[in-house]
Amino acid sequence: MKRFFAAAAFLGFVWASAAPGQGSDSPVYLVSSMLSGTYEGITPGNHLTLNLSPVTLEPARPYDLFLSVTGRFENDNVVQQGVIRLETQGRDVYFTYIPHFSPQVTALSADAGRFTERELSSACSFVMNPKGDGFTGETLGSTMCALAMRGAIGKWTVEIEPGAIRVRNNDSGETLRFRKAGAKSQG
Repeated sequence: MKRFFAAAAFLGFVWASAAPGQGSDSPVYLVSSMLSGTYEGITPGNHLTLNLSPVTLEPARPYDLFLSVTGRFENDNVVQQGVIRLETQGRDVYFTYIPHFSPQVTALSADAGRFTERELSSACSFVMNPKGDGFTGETLGSTMCALAMRGAIGKWTVEIEPGAIRVRNNDSGETLRFRKAGAKSQG
């Protein structure tokens, strides 16, 4: 009888820890925690700063992040902001970026979770799969994400790992690398 209860307790623990979206080892939690923070551009011409902070817009979406991008890329001043929605899809994570076209919207704004029809129709989504210590995903290509992320024409690969983000255009090979502020270079 004791073995039955021990086995039942063990199976209950395993099931609870494997439930989608639950626990600190769930893929959506891992992606959210890896992305959270401030990142600095480290490739030539990339003087951008990415600030990704947790934002609770709906209680059912505890892993949403508010993204603000500021700085210079080559000769262009850049100011962009929006919300990253992360959802569990088994071992994968469904990643959606919804832009805010109004520069007045911040993570603390009452409008942070309200989007215009144009913002919603400009959203960029893709699936991130586990890879090594992080996750990787690829946009669908064409002009799918060009409105959400200025200049994101074609297929782009997004790779995240602890302390780093890499965004690469699959056709041209153009690569933007970001390192988490305070993280040391890994040679």
